Amino acid sequence: MKRYPLRCLWVVPLLALAAVAHSACAQSSPDYQPDFQQHSPQLVWIDTDIGDDIDDAFALALLLQSPEVRILGISTAFGDTETRARLLDRFLAQAGDRSVPVAAGLPTLTPNVLTQRAYAEGVPARSHPDAVAALLAAIRAYPGQVTLLAIGPLFNVAAASQRSPETFRKLRRIVLMGGSIRYGYNAPSGKPTPPDPEWNILQDPAGAQQVFAAGVPIFLLPLDSTQIPLEAAPRAQLFAAATPLTDQLKLLYSEWVAHSSNHSPTPTLFDVLAAAWILQPELCPMRSMRLTVTPEGLTQPTPGPPNAHVCLRSYPAEFLQLAIPRIENTRKIR
Repeated sequence: MKRYPLRCLWVVPLLALAAVAHSACAQSSPDYQPDFQQHSPQLVWIDTDIGDDIDDAFALALLLQSPEVRILGISTAFGDTETRARLLDRFLAQAGDRSVPVAAGLPTLTPNVLTQRAYAEGVPARSHPDAVAALLAAIRAYPGQVTLLAIGPLFNVAAASQRSPETFRKLRRIVLMGGSIRYGYNAPSGKPTPPDPEWNILQDPAGAQQVFAAGVPIFLLPLDSTQIPLEAAPRAQLFAAATPLTDQLKLLYSEWVAHSSNHSPTPTLFDVLAAAWILQPELCPMRSMRLTVTPEGLTQPTPGPPNAHVCLRSYPAEFLQLAIPRIENTRKIR
């Protein structure tokens, strides 16, 4: 997931949140009550635009360290998808997990900078399978069991829904980082802004419209709940673990900082919260609503039967307490 340039984080005081998180959870009455007794491991396919912003890499690292999930495959989305797949080849190999298949998605034209290109080009190029075909094959192999974690623009997801609608509807669910319901990207003043066209939706509004109409349960984590910073202290703690996995994150983070001068060096963990929701849904309670995607890329609540479950507020302190220790764990637990 890529942020708009020249926008800063609305930094939530984590200590205060930690003190009130449990009472806030108790007062919440979300429309959607998840099944916390989920079968394990959950089968997950990841569709990602890894290589631009840095949060995709942290999201992948979290799931690689989580025995609750089995990653069936990873597909790359948006822009130079072959180079993104090459990045994944190196990341997985260096982190010690060569078992996860990697597929290249539909390439698109974009002026967006692939900030971590040098890392990707550090390994030989190879051809990758077609992402849409690979995703559909995974769904056929495990009907009704696959969670699709969509943390990039929806070109591949929309194409899969078009290529084989019947197969696509056999997904268990789509967990999607995207959209903006009540709050947009945070202004430099630190005050919440009105809803924005969020990056993942904005790149392909027509495709997003198709995905929302495809008949698969959608669990949406929008800007309202995902703008959680990885501040300097926990970031240093994570990199200091010096495991094969955290070493790769440190390399990618350094390239991201070096090749994107229009933002703070503090990453925003948009996609990581979406990954964490699969592990612990209580981190981001969901409400059912109907959303319409406008041609301008807005996700607007509208009257009518719900077509998505949406998290409008998360619990950052508890999320970080899950994510950081797990990623930095010196023992590989998958």
